[in-house]
Amino acid sequence: MRPARALIDLAALRHNYRLARRLHGGRALAVVKANAYGHGAVRCAQALAGEADGFAVAFLEEALELRAAGLRQPILLLEGVFAAEELAEVARHGLWTVIHHEAQIEMLERTPLAAPIHVWLKINSGMNRAGFLPAAVEPVWQRLQASGKVADITLMTHFARADEPQVITTEEQVARFDAATAHLPGARSLSNSGAILGWPRAHRDWARPGILLYGADPMPEEKHVLQPVMTLESAVMAVREIGTGEALGYGGRFVAGRPTRVGLVAMGYADGYPRVVPDGTPVAVDGRPARIIGRVSMDMLTVDLSELPDAGIGSRVELWGRQVAVNRVAQAAGTIAYELLCNVKRVRFSYSD
Repeated sequence: MRPARALIDLAALRHNYRLARRLHGGRALAVVKANAYGHGAVRCAQALAGEADGFAVAFLEEALELRAAGLRQPILLLEGVFAAEELAEVARHGLWTVIHHEAQIEMLERTPLAAPIHVWLKINSGMNRAGFLPAAVEPVWQRLQASGKVADITLMTHFARADEPQVITTEEQVARFDAATAHLPGARSLSNSGAILGWPRAHRDWARPGILLYGADPMPEEKHVLQPVMTLESAVMAVREIGTGEALGYGGRFVAGRPTRVGLVAMGYADGYPRVVPDGTPVAVDGRPARIIGRVSMDMLTVDLSELPDAGIGSRVELWGRQVAVNRVAQAAGTIAYELLCNVKRVRFSYSD
């Protein structure tokens, strides 16, 4: 059996959720959209079911997967509905939905519902991606109330730069949100992962921890005590020696400056490991530091074993996890941990409590 696998530590997931809830106070929706950022939405939600106040997903189909698996906690649709027919499903399954633009209000107003629903009204406090402008918030709130189809309204916003602790944008967004909602009742939700960790002024009734649940710190330089949930690993499948001046792999990008012992590893970009990482990107081989050399290919990559004479066929290779932070790999690839985690596929998934 091919040794490439993703080990998912559910105890670490619970640790990170508890940390988020403790730091923020109030209640917290565990964000399990995009298949729990690549970790397996059903398994992760089940692991948190005993303590999570609820869950957040992107859209209806993701919520229905959790309901079909027996999850009965509140589930919020962060993108809201895309068609009026989906509102009947929202009501039928006791889901919560974000409303962030005019067409969604019109859908709600014209659609008969079996029961009123819980709406999260999104305010555009400065990200300028989704949500109602501050001046429109009170009129929209009044329309929702007048529709007779809303059981409760939670007021929310989303931050553009909460992972940048030295930038004042988050403070400005908090101030705009507070001014826009000052005269409205109801619970508030402002804090994503970055705000939970770095912006206490944004802590309100509901937190929405996402990437921090999975142990990838959105502000790695701050060294928060998160535990990585995914370990992406494989093994050395073959070993060869190349001489000084010999090129390795596609494009001959790596040229040996000395005799080099090369380990061939069963992991490639078809598994979700980024093709673009440069030579020198860290890995761990049998628990010891090593580096990638040569270009990552579809099914394989190559590592330098020259300083590890005991390593060979069958040696365990950690691509990221407890020894190699996923943020380090993301930085090397010129991207963010979110993308790397969401892209993992084809490998076997193994869960531990």
